[in-house]
Amino acid sequence: MDERLRRWRLVLGGGEADGTGCALGAGDAAMDGALAALYGGQGGRPGGREGGLGASAPHVARWLGDIRTYFPSTVVQVMQKDAIERLNLARLLLEPEMLEAVEPDVHLVGTLLALNRVMPDQARESARAVVAAVVRQLERRLAQKTRAAVTGALDRSARTHRPRRVADIDWDRTIRANLKNYLPEKNTVVPSRLVGYARRQRAVQREVVLCIDQSGSMAASVVYSSVFGAVLASMRSLRTSLVVFDTAVVDLTDQLHDPVELLFGTQLGGGTDINRAIAYSQGLITRPTESIFILISDLYEGGVRQEMLRRVAAMTQAGVQVIVLLALSDEGAPFYDHENAAALAAMGVPAFACTPDAFPDLMAAAIERRSIARWAERQGALSAPLPGGPGGEAGTTGPG
Repeated sequence: MDERLRRWRLVLGGGEADGTGCALGAGDAAMDGALAALYGGQGGRPGGREGGLGASAPHVARWLGDIRTYFPSTVVQVMQKDAIERLNLARLLLEPEMLEAVEPDVHLVGTLLALNRVMPDQARESARAVVAAVVRQLERRLAQKTRAAVTGALDRSARTHRPRRVADIDWDRTIRANLKNYLPEKNTVVPSRLVGYARRQRAVQREVVLCIDQSGSMAASVVYSSVFGAVLASMRSLRTSLVVFDTAVVDLTDQLHDPVELLFGTQLGGGTDINRAIAYSQGLITRPTESIFILISDLYEGGVRQEMLRRVAAMTQAGVQVIVLLALSDEGAPFYDHENAAALAAMGVPAFACTPDAFPDLMAAAIERRSIARWAERQGALSAPLPGGPGGEAGTTGPG
């Protein structure tokens, strides 16, 4: 069979009107059946596919097993997401046999977390296994890069020309900085200045507060933020706090050692009171000039807007490095409150979306106290124009 005709037959779904005249073998017929169950029937053309997954969790589980057999994981994730949205399968995610067959991804985790409070006990362990698998994937992808970026930024920000001890001298940079003082007859370099580190202690150098909007639209951001929070909390040079909020505020800092447990402590959905969350977060900051406050929210405020803006202004005036992320995900340009984003930009606090791969570099920029507005501008991710300068539409930062 001509390969192009075969592919067109799978796309068109069969029937007299598809025009290919191709019959499918057993393997292709099974693949076509998996596609028909999701994309056939409703809205299809006459003579095309008919199908559906019905209301049977075992049927769904078998379908999930089929698509994992016939399609690569990236396609499987798209089909799972489409199935949840097109066929209203969210309630079937509560069935353990379906969870055991599912291909774990961030979107599925978000759905499970949204259903967490209504999940029957027999499904909870299966759901936890799915969440744990996704967390492990994200940690493998992001943890090492984050630790390297943060450690390097701390080293650079702590560099000094007056190291207190020999152990604090960076000999490589010291030699390079003094090459002009090389004495050929002595075969040595005489340093006129030293380059080293201002710290060799285990003391906390930065305070980081992650304040995460857990409204339903922020599901992927909640997942990524929790993983990043756990990674940052594992670093002794940082004191990391993590707060989630809707109309109430919950401090999950004591669960940062276990991102899976942390995620199950969230409750996706509900309203939003950003002002209350910022007020709580202010109380966690003990050293403003050495603190980074990261608000992850679409900025749709259900609380007191002017008070929210006043608190952000007070934090920046106190020396806190304030960063507002409209999303921390791979999903592209987010929906957000343009008026609040513009008000923050007018105060010098840019609001923009960031991909997980770009977040480590963002943290490095914040630790080194580089301009976050300029960093975001170079990424093409600003949601509102900077005062006195060019701006751009909201976007998502790439890996720079």
